[in-house]
Amino acid sequence: MAASPLSSRERVRLALEHRETDRIPFAMVCSGINEPAATALAQFLSAQGRGSLATWLTPLIDIRGVGPQYIGPSLAPDTDIWGVGRRAVSYGLGSYHEIDHYPLAAAQSLEAIHAHRWPDPGWFDYSVLPERIAAAHVDGDHAVMVANGNLFETSWYMRGLEAMMVDMALHPEWVHAIMGRVTDFYVAYFQRLLAAAPGQVDLAFTADDIGGQQGLLMSLPMWEEFVKPYHVRLNQVIHRFGVRVIYHSDGAVMEAVPGLIDMGIDVLQALQFDAAGMDAVRLKEAYGHGLCFQGGVSVQQTLPFGTPEQVRAENAQLIATLGRQGGYILGPSHCIQAGTPPANIVAMIDTVRDYYPYR
Repeated sequence: MAASPLSSRERVRLALEHRETDRIPFAMVCSGINEPAATALAQFLSAQGRGSLATWLTPLIDIRGVGPQYIGPSLAPDTDIWGVGRRAVSYGLGSYHEIDHYPLAAAQSLEAIHAHRWPDPGWFDYSVLPERIAAAHVDGDHAVMVANGNLFETSWYMRGLEAMMVDMALHPEWVHAIMGRVTDFYVAYFQRLLAAAPGQVDLAFTADDIGGQQGLLMSLPMWEEFVKPYHVRLNQVIHRFGVRVIYHSDGAVMEAVPGLIDMGIDVLQALQFDAAGMDAVRLKEAYGHGLCFQGGVSVQQTLPFGTPEQVRAENAQLIATLGRQGGYILGPSHCIQAGTPPANIVAMIDTVRDYYPYR
């Protein structure tokens, strides 16, 4: 493949302006390759003489994430700034860190909620951002992304998902109290983050898994009441800095897309097309004039269980559909799981390198 005349940042920016590029942009947003799969892939690449995993994959990744440095109080082992505790749960070849402590699970009043030790945006050193962005550009100009505004997820991580859903019906003031405090933090966090590197950040990652395999996790009216207004507030702050909002949700979210656009997102991420009703053609035709897309390569079916030929065909179809007239950044819909054949991962990346539908 000939050297591209575009930098990664130029390629991503053109795509986000709904313009076609030299090749499809590629990113691993809210994804990655789980360790067992990464080990198998590294061995496969070595046997094929393709070099190391890093030298083979990194040059193709057009978006790089940066963040501030934590300088706050010491945290208990496996505990985050919100007081949420996690423990490793094995799935055989590896493990995930699952929540085993919900710090607001026992709260039964507004007073108990407000008495929680809420994190302070001052627990981070934002002055390191320019240096870290420069490091991200050391081997070329890349699109820069900061994270992580997952307002509803952060809230239920503290309360528990079942309790949060019950609260929506029985104690709505508790839900608003938690969501409000979480949003207060992220608004201040992103303001400081983006002010530390003006004009140097392209995307702000926000998230909330609002969809399951068969449909939304809550009704649209409940989402409109309890989740949307808080993201509207955060997105307005991000947009004031000229930064685009990339929003992640797994699952079947098609019926929520108009509301997500109204909420202020610029890029819909994950694109779990194995979920009910998720349709790339409908998404592009109905919303692609303004909304951009990232992700889409199936980590449920095609990558783990398909053939390399099927992976290439799916990727080509996604590029031709979602990438028509720009507006699409290819990538896996989530983390590539243990047991995924290395040849299929190679096929996905080879599509990025070699498939040019616009010429």
